Amino acid sequence: MRTALLLPGQGSQYVGMGRDLAEAHPEVAELWIAAEEIVQTPLRRICWEGPEQELTATQNAQPAILLHSFAVWSLVGPQLDGPVVVAAGHSLGEFTAHLLAGTFSFEDALRLVRARGELMASSGESRSGTMAAVLGLQSEAVARICASVEDGVVVLANLNAPGQIVISGDVVAVQEAAIGAEAEGARRVVVLPVSGAFHSPLMESAAAGLREALERVAWADPFFPVVANATASPVTDAASARRTLLAQLTSAVRWEEGVSAMRETEPERWLEIGPGRVLGGLLRRIDRSLTVSSVGDAESVDEFTRLEAKGSA
Repeated sequence: MRTALLLPGQGSQYVGMGRDLAEAHPEVAELWIAAEEIVQTPLRRICWEGPEQELTATQNAQPAILLHSFAVWSLVGPQLDGPVVVAAGHSLGEFTAHLLAGTFSFEDALRLVRARGELMASSGESRSGTMAAVLGLQSEAVARICASVEDGVVVLANLNAPGQIVISGDVVAVQEAAIGAEAEGARRVVVLPVSGAFHSPLMESAAAGLREALERVAWADPFFPVVANATASPVTDAASARRTLLAQLTSAVRWEEGVSAMRETEPERWLEIGPGRVLGGLLRRIDRSLTVSSVGDAESVDEFTRLEAKGSA
């Protein structure tokens, strides 16, 4: 079967993530140990025991989610009956997608996202910012509201699905845009628990550091196309991967458009690989005709393996 992969981003983490996988599969336990050595962080304790506040910290959540997704892939990937024809990851998940596509190594991927998380957290400390989800308005209306805000910066950050847009920017500007969205008839506006204004110009202070981190990586052309957040277009070469991974730091995540680009490859099934089921939910909001299997814990890995074995028998 022709498979499309979806890789989750920050916000999908939860205390206990990956522990059942490590207990059921010794090779996954070894991955966690190796990852701790690479980033010099007690990821097992943080992921499996918390506290939640420590796991949610950007510099910890990003390597934790990438590690969890890669661990699932190490079990699921060899079982696939058919090729992966396209992949996409939401924000941090785009780095995971490139890891699965062989664009860079496991070691480089972990170091990259750890550095990215630290840079994003530092940027948030140097210039306070926030993000908010606007539910029930289309992107054109939200963009118009953001453009009308005069005090500070506020922009579209995540174009996730019809009626689900995230804005990002200076705290006062986001608050003003939220009031405007509610006045325009938004069903709900939810301030997100983040440490900065991600995917906005406020992250520009982190760009130089991320560029340097990207330059230290050994790059290869991906085995399969990875749809970039910043362009909503498939990336098939190393140079474009490096460029678009830097661009997404300050650009909007064009997720709905990216899913449309993925559909053009005519996948026969969609797999969400890693913690949570957020992307599966977004996929159904974008196109009700699509179904997705979320594989992120020991039980779902076992079920997927049984189904693949049955299908290839």
